[in-house]
Amino acid sequence: MPWTKLDRRTMLRAAGIAIGLPLLDSMDTGAQHAAAAEQAAGQAAGEAAGRAAERSVGESADRGAPPRVVLVGQPLGMYAPHFFPATTGRDYQSSRYLKLFEPLRGHFTVFSGMSHRYAAGHFAEVALFTGVSPEFIRERDIKNGVSLDQEVAQRVGHRTRFPSLILGGGNAAWNARGVRLPGESRATQVFKRLFLAGSPEDEARELRRVRNGQSILDDVGGQIQSLSRKVGTADRQRLESFLASVREAEQALKQDEQWQTTPKPKVDYPPPTNDFGGAQLIERSRQWYNLTRLALQTDSTRAISLWLGTQERPEIMGVSLGHHDASHHGQDPAKLDQLAMIEEAEMKVFSEFLESLRGIEERDGTLLDRTAVLYASNLGNSSSHDNNNLPILLAGGRFQHRGHVAFDAKDNKRMANLFVRMLRHMEIDAEKFGGSDGVVTEI
Repeated sequence: MPWTKLDRRTMLRAAGIAIGLPLLDSMDTGAQHAAAAEQAAGQAAGEAAGRAAERSVGESADRGAPPRVVLVGQPLGMYAPHFFPATTGRDYQSSRYLKLFEPLRGHFTVFSGMSHRYAAGHFAEVALFTGVSPEFIRERDIKNGVSLDQEVAQRVGHRTRFPSLILGGGNAAWNARGVRLPGESRATQVFKRLFLAGSPEDEARELRRVRNGQSILDDVGGQIQSLSRKVGTADRQRLESFLASVREAEQALKQDEQWQTTPKPKVDYPPPTNDFGGAQLIERSRQWYNLTRLALQTDSTRAISLWLGTQERPEIMGVSLGHHDASHHGQDPAKLDQLAMIEEAEMKVFSEFLESLRGIEERDGTLLDRTAVLYASNLGNSSSHDNNNLPILLAGGRFQHRGHVAFDAKDNKRMANLFVRMLRHMEIDAEKFGGSDGVVTEI
């Protein structure tokens, strides 16, 4: 049937706000239509897949302790000879850094010969946890996708107070539209959000905000349904996709209201009083790891991304260079010595974090047994900005850990294949993620 021509500035209005519509055929003609149709179809397919996967999770996530995922990103790489073992398999010969993990042998796997196959350059750090195909990550031409933590949050985040936590800043988290999500860089504020109740006035104000949001979305939803009767089939599909997003937002607001009236968990842990800076790299990392453990232990969230590292000179005994300067060593022995001290200290505090997870008993094992913890960097060789052969350590979770799994050093295995395997750990029935071309089956 003929459809009504709409002004491109058509808005949905409610309670003093205006919400812009996606580009519709009814608004314009020409090449933009095809792009808009493709974008809408992709979004609709993604949402349908998300809803199907969420249904596949069903009740299973509540049998026993729930699975979780933690992503730890370090943007300056790891010196490969000190990180990768010289031998493979469960009986690998520990490298300098992996000697710190000896008490955890059997609880983690190091992967070599794995990357996203991006061109050399720091710019590729934006896709460390999205793993989109190489053609989408080029210098000055980046089209990112959703990060692994946000994919998990979309599927199972409704089960917890916080769908995800994005900690430390950096480039860890990206939404389904490839937009960077800002991280919280202040540990004091994260602790407050997780465990400290506001005043009665603060809580009442927040509840009013949530309820006002619900009424706005109700009004907008009605306008979209009315508008859909005036446009063609393709536009109606785009509006239905848009309306599905509105419905998801409504559900999120209802969930917010539920959590506003649910007391926050109590923890026997002193609130942090200091937001450590980059120079205090080890203290800062330990603080974030402690908050991560508490968030997992209280089931406040099941998806956490954490961005660590510093450009500054860390306050580590014997270190006189900035981390960035040391990482761009050019094989200078003096710089390599400095870099090793920094990275060894980082790995030590990370191993302590893993051991703390292993020390917490749950219904069917330990917290580490139920949490997939990925530690990785976007740089395989920071000195040359090489993005191949990335340092990757996957600990915990329900995997058959193999110690050291080595793929082809030149024809790297796609790291996104590991992300598919991690989604399955989260009881999400995934066949593909990012630029994956299969799934890692070695674990």
